[in-house]
Amino acid sequence: MRLFSCVLVFLAHMFDNAHAASRQQFTVPTPGGRILVESFGSCAKTICPAVLILSGSKGFAAAAYDETGQTFRAAGLNAYLVHILSAADLDTIAAASSARARSDFYAQRLPEWTSAVQAVAAYVEGQSGHGGKVGVLGISLGAQIASAATVGRADIDALVLVDGGFPNGYSQPVRSLPPLLLIWGSADRTFPLSIGRELQRTAQRLGRACCPRCL
Repeated sequence: MRLFSCVLVFLAHMFDNAHAASRQQFTVPTPGGRILVESFGSCAKTICPAVLILSGSKGFAAAAYDETGQTFRAAGLNAYLVHILSAADLDTIAAASSARARSDFYAQRLPEWTSAVQAVAAYVEGQSGHGGKVGVLGISLGAQIASAATVGRADIDALVLVDGGFPNGYSQPVRSLPPLLLIWGSADRTFPLSIGRELQRTAQRLGRACCPRCL
């Protein structure tokens, strides 16, 4: 729960508090097709900020994502599980023969994934119940997608990256980022802490708030 406490404090600070209810499904049209989104219901207040959650490379199968959504609900934020990774994506990732093969596949799919996140963010921002406030929480692979999707975006009000930063070989200029919280496992071998430190320096150079947390 320590990780969730860090996230909730950050998002509550960026948005103000709110409240929500049970898991529902809908789809959002994007340039690459319709994306499944699962919500935990609407909060009790008239206006509630939204949090888009992007999963790691195994999708939303883990029970921890339900806990995450319910934790956000209890804190008064409307949480959405955004299924950026299709069933075909998940099968390809699971069948990849090496880390290099997975990395190559991520690079191939990244443009469509990032445009899908941006389309969902724009859709959610346009819903009156959120007051135009949208944050993004990305975990591992989801953090790579979230970082690429939110660079230079004025419609994203907060960004939380858990053990993941910009994708390998990312070459686009980074001129602005949303207010940023970094949550990192100090023993992470896939995404070493040095990546998080560089992200912290980038955010500070851009004059953005950056709150690092190491677990």
